[in-house]
Amino acid sequence: MSWMDLLRMSSSNLRRRKLRTFLTVLGVMIGTTSIVVMISLGLGLQASMYEELEMMGGLNTISVTGADAGDSMVYYGSSSDEEKSDKRLTDAAIHELAKLEHVTSVEPKYTMSVMLLKGGYEGWAQLEALTPTALKQLKLDLADGGRLPVTGTSTLELVYGNGIITNFNEKGTGKGYYETGELPDIDMQKDTIFLILDQEGYYAAQQGPSIGTADNPEQSEQTVKKVEKHAVRASGVVAGDPDTYKNGYYNVYCDLETLKQVLKKEFSGRTIPGQPTTSSGKPYKDFSYSSAQVKVEDEDLVEQVVADIRAAGYNASTNAELLESAKKQLAMIQAVLGGIGAVSLLVAAIGIANTMMMSIYERTKEIGVIKVLGCSLRNIKQMFLMEAGFIGLLGGLVGNVLSFMVSFVINKIAGSVAGAMGIASDISYIPPWLVLISLVFAIFVGMAAGYFPALRAMRLSPLAAIRNE
Repeated sequence: MSWMDLLRMSSSNLRRRKLRTFLTVLGVMIGTTSIVVMISLGLGLQASMYEELEMMGGLNTISVTGADAGDSMVYYGSSSDEEKSDKRLTDAAIHELAKLEHVTSVEPKYTMSVMLLKGGYEGWAQLEALTPTALKQLKLDLADGGRLPVTGTSTLELVYGNGIITNFNEKGTGKGYYETGELPDIDMQKDTIFLILDQEGYYAAQQGPSIGTADNPEQSEQTVKKVEKHAVRASGVVAGDPDTYKNGYYNVYCDLETLKQVLKKEFSGRTIPGQPTTSSGKPYKDFSYSSAQVKVEDEDLVEQVVADIRAAGYNASTNAELLESAKKQLAMIQAVLGGIGAVSLLVAAIGIANTMMMSIYERTKEIGVIKVLGCSLRNIKQMFLMEAGFIGLLGGLVGNVLSFMVSFVINKIAGSVAGAMGIASDISYIPPWLVLISLVFAIFVGMAAGYFPALRAMRLSPLAAIRNE
């Protein structure tokens, strides 16, 4: 019997029992949809993680920290198994790192917590001062008309994240966007905003003359004079409304050299907030950075450069270390999600086996006639396996179509929630290889479920089968 004859007989047998075939295919379809959608959720998280790593510089970037510097809301220190470095990240340290073998660039960063004032509102933000090169590498998606801050001037320009406006609260009530549901009446792109770099001095000034001491009753007057309100304007704002997560959502960016000049001028003779001091409490002459991003010419050389940096006395961490840790967690998540979907497919396999066994009981006499007419046992086995494979194929095809529909709905409904969690990409992602593997797996499950019924059909006695009623 040729393959075309087997194909014709198998499809004919399935068409004769349309309802039973439909219900069996439905089971495979649900199982395939479950396993594809579950795995797609894990792949969506993985894709989001890779996007975040790219924003952080990719796998050939090393984050270097030294002695604490800056007043950052984000911790840049070493891991728990490393000793705390007492070497400061100064300009000399940056040049030292740049001379290391296989290093292509070193970009310093300074972070500090600042206050923003506008009318009856006050807000807090993390100011990140970067070099022009590092600012470009962030690939910020700025709204129309926006640009990155210029360098080499005495005017401080800021780039606001699209979520910064939600950090403003009413001075009197302390209520903000998340309490009132209304955004402050501030145009971040056009309005002039007052920037407070000396928060300690600002709060001291708000206390009034009562903070003066008996020895120095004019202390409050001196404090008030030292607090400067820098009138700043935005060079750009990250595109998107406050409910849309973007790279730089909660940050404010500025040019590093410009900020250094402003800080040195305002805090002349005093310690800049967050800067390390000598044992006598005096500020160092040279400026200390919060961290530095070291680019390596090749991913394979990152570990070697990390060892050199640590040998020089600095702390170093890589995105590759974060990736390895995240991969283990994602593998567990995908295994759990895939297992949940596999249960549905297992139930579908039982349905296929039941359908094929019922088909054999109903077609016992037909099988006996085919054997008497000279059909080989191998052909009978192939016919039943082909029928089971057809059920798996149909269920797999329809299941994959349904998976794309479910994935689309999930991404639409969960898009806003994912954005709030910091997930920029789709929460469900179905790559072409997953479609192919799920289709092959569905066919395999169908044929595996039909294997033992096919063996039973082979072992039927021709004479007993013909006499069967």
